[in-house]
Amino acid sequence: MTHIAFRDVGQDVLRDVDFVVVGSGAGGAAAAVALARGGAQVAIVEAGPWRDPEDYPESAYGAMRDMMDDWGNTMAMGDALWPIVQARIVGGTTVVNSAICVRTPGDIFRQWRDQHGVGGDAYADRMWKYQDLIERELHVEEVPAHAMGRSNQLALLGDERANLGGHVMRRYVKGCAGSGQCLQGCKGLKKQSTNLNYVPETMTRGGVVLSCAPADKILLDGQRAIGVTGHFQHPTTKKKGARFTVRARRGVFVAASVTHTPVLLMRSGVKSHHLGDFFRAHPGTGIFGVYDEPVDMNTGATQGWASTKFRTDPGMKLETLAIPLELVASRLSGGGHQLVQRLTKYRHLAMWVHACRAESVGTVRPTAFGLSSKPMIRYGLNRADMERFREGMKTVARMHFEAGAKEIIPGIQGMPYSLTPDQLHVMDNAPLDPRAYVAILSHLFGGAVMGQNPRTSVCDENGRVHGYDGLYIGDASAIPTNLGVNPQHTIMALAMNAADRALEQR
Repeated sequence: MTHIAFRDVGQDVLRDVDFVVVGSGAGGAAAAVALARGGAQVAIVEAGPWRDPEDYPESAYGAMRDMMDDWGNTMAMGDALWPIVQARIVGGTTVVNSAICVRTPGDIFRQWRDQHGVGGDAYADRMWKYQDLIERELHVEEVPAHAMGRSNQLALLGDERANLGGHVMRRYVKGCAGSGQCLQGCKGLKKQSTNLNYVPETMTRGGVVLSCAPADKILLDGQRAIGVTGHFQHPTTKKKGARFTVRARRGVFVAASVTHTPVLLMRSGVKSHHLGDFFRAHPGTGIFGVYDEPVDMNTGATQGWASTKFRTDPGMKLETLAIPLELVASRLSGGGHQLVQRLTKYRHLAMWVHACRAESVGTVRPTAFGLSSKPMIRYGLNRADMERFREGMKTVARMHFEAGAKEIIPGIQGMPYSLTPDQLHVMDNAPLDPRAYVAILSHLFGGAVMGQNPRTSVCDENGRVHGYDGLYIGDASAIPTNLGVNPQHTIMALAMNAADRALEQR
């Protein structure tokens, strides 16, 4: 097993392999292990550090410092600033997400066929076979009853009473212990993040991992991708280290994330009409319910309940989400003595969220200061999406009251700090200004989308970049529409499919 971490200036690294994969998250790791299983020699190039589970931080602050991309301060700019949740670590965002597994809905493949000339029934069958394999290998299971915790149990009650069509989540977790540490990384080795399985397997099959190694550019020989180069970066000081160059005999997979993949391709000189276009996401936020009895939401699975009943109409997904005390403090208004008093209710709070299946699109570009590694995302919600967003807030609020909450804390600027059950109607007039909400963007899509026509897409349905040889997209950048569900399962299937198709090329 070969792992190359930070190297100081003067200790340049040169490697020759069959395939280079940029990124080690859901897409990158899935592509890498499929290539390695096919007999190829693979190098994974990862911008973030390698951290063993025993070294994961205990706090959300530590997770932002040690695991997140630029302390988690990547923002989408539009009518409001929308924080983007994305990791920078071996294993990518699979280390810090809740490992939620949702199979790609069948209507998505039909939508891709009708609107983009890719997908269709045969393609869907192939993707679902990959998803069957992934579910077996990553031990997908429902959250066990003993690990649910009170917040998820209350959600089941509210769901039943409000007829929301919900269910216990299926997740890539083997025997969840309910420690509530998903967002900081699972020290108990229960969550099947890719740094625990697909990345090590790639290494045992002769692969190499370069960590602390952000790629500067893809090396091109005419229209053929022949490798990747960059400089190591120290994980704490950010000091620039030695140069690394990994030459690829057969191809390069780019799985650097929706925000970084388009910028890396641009920086490398890849030309495509819509590179960086069609950025989409799930904007979402949560509402706190305040209950008479203690909830202790960080006891039990971080996320254990969800509903996709409203995925197509009006377009939203509902979930539970437990966040630690320091993040709760950031979402409650007030300061000083007032904030401390409000935090005394922490043990009685349950946070449930909605993710809007937004139709709005944005762009990913390099920063205005040149082709640096920092992406610039422009994105805003149109009125129809803001109405969906508000509807999601109202649905979550109603669910809390059905579950027995004595009040809710909506966290909306210009509205009362808390509302009681007889005030639910006030949510009907919640503002449609995105600046009024404490919201984030998760589940990103697009930027290098797939399609049949090179004039309207960047790659084909097998991830091959139009007009280039040996260059593949292996992450959610290729997804051309908003799925309305958690995308990890789709990303991994697309990446494995692209890898298997690449192995067929000689």
